[in-house]
Amino acid sequence: MTQHVTIHRRPVEEADQPFLYELYASTRAEELAVTGWSPEQKAAFLRMQFDAQTAHYRTYYAGSEFSIIEADGVPAGRLYVARWANEIRIVDIALVPQFRNRGIGTQLIGEVLAEGRESGKPVTIHVETFNPALRLYQRLGFRAKEDKGVYLLLEWSLDHQAGS
Repeated sequence: MTQHVTIHRRPVEEADQPFLYELYASTRAEELAVTGWSPEQKAAFLRMQFDAQTAHYRTYYAGSEFSIIEADGVPAGRLYVARWANEIRIVDIALVPQFRNRGIGTQLIGEVLAEGRESGKPVTIHVETFNPALRLYQRLGFRAKEDKGVYLLLEWSLDHQAGS
């Protein structure tokens, strides 16, 4: 299923906000399809949630790497990574629908895991329990560290890899 595409990361710029909003909306489309809401109600909800998420990330993950993922020169997603003294946190990773299931997410996460391996730091990520990406993270060696109800905090570490 993997097709060769050239992947490039670049810092998020203010001009990327419309793309980031559309990307966010694409991650919520399936969930909102069953609400019975009007297009206007969905748009208002998505804008409110996107703005809240953006503000949360800027506040709680200040100083993190906020990247646009480009695939063959086209914006394809986002990867947000926090680097702390004792861990590397994948804050968010998302791809637009046409770039999902093509190996891009695996490649990007692999790059972060390589950084964790080189630095000796665990890599963590929060994921909703119903998110299909959970299977990908588990396949890449992440293990549940903490169950937060709707979310799991997953951790990849050299210790887990040695014990596999």
